[in-house]
Amino acid sequence: MTVVRCPTCDRPVEWTEAFPWRPFCSERCKLIDLGAWAAEKHAIPGEVAETDDGLQRGREGDDE
Repeated sequence: MTVVRCPTCDRPVEWTEAFPWRPFCSERCKLIDLGAWAAEKHAIPGEVAETDDGLQRGREGDDE
């Protein structure tokens, strides 16, 4: 059996049907992580994107 750590609280989680929110230990931890993505606390690194108005958008503080 494979066991992983919950990305939110670090509890061990069995990678089985018994844990429907895997890799999270609970729905609460899953929603905490989703909220962090929505609040832009997590980001996938990449190139700066150019918007339709011709401005470049990137990290916080670069939008002017």
